[in-house]
Amino acid sequence: MYEVTHTKSKQNIRLSKFLSWLLRHGAVKDQIPIGSDGFVSVKHILNHPTLRESFDVRANQGHSIDLVKELELIPITRPDSFKCVVHSTFLTNWDKIKVEGLHRMKRNHIHFAQSLLDTNTVTSGLRKNAEIFIYINLKCALEKGLKFFLSTNGVILSPGDDHGYVKPSFFQKVCQVDGSILKF
Repeated sequence: MYEVTHTKSKQNIRLSKFLSWLLRHGAVKDQIPIGSDGFVSVKHILNHPTLRESFDVRANQGHSIDLVKELELIPITRPDSFKCVVHSTFLTNWDKIKVEGLHRMKRNHIHFAQSLLDTNTVTSGLRKNAEIFIYINLKCALEKGLKFFLSTNGVILSPGDDHGYVKPSFFQKVCQVDGSILKF
């Protein structure tokens, strides 16, 4: 998930509205080449006179750069605030995960969602082609000192323990896509 920000909220709103107008209605009028599929080259957008002012772009999460530490993350302190905390992955990873736990690998955080894809709630943080879902006992993990954060787009993030892991002792249940339970 990417985010465009300005120093002031009014500028955010103005930029968002301008980009929406340009991509939906104004590309031809403002001589911005637009394809029949609606795509416009970022190069052309950035050369538009309205966008010559400075603005910043960032990713909300998924960083592997250690320098990136000041994201807009809300610390999670109340486990009852979330229906579930679930990580999606592939069956080929399960043998290692059930022994070692989830690892952030080269990223700064492990990603979790608040629900599954078949619900009407936020599904950011889930792989659409996932084969297994690992539910976390958030209450237990928080009590043992693991940190969890809520990103601005609803993804739950955890740096894991000192070695970057959320150990299997914090797994509540693990299910395959068909609903069958995996033992750990």
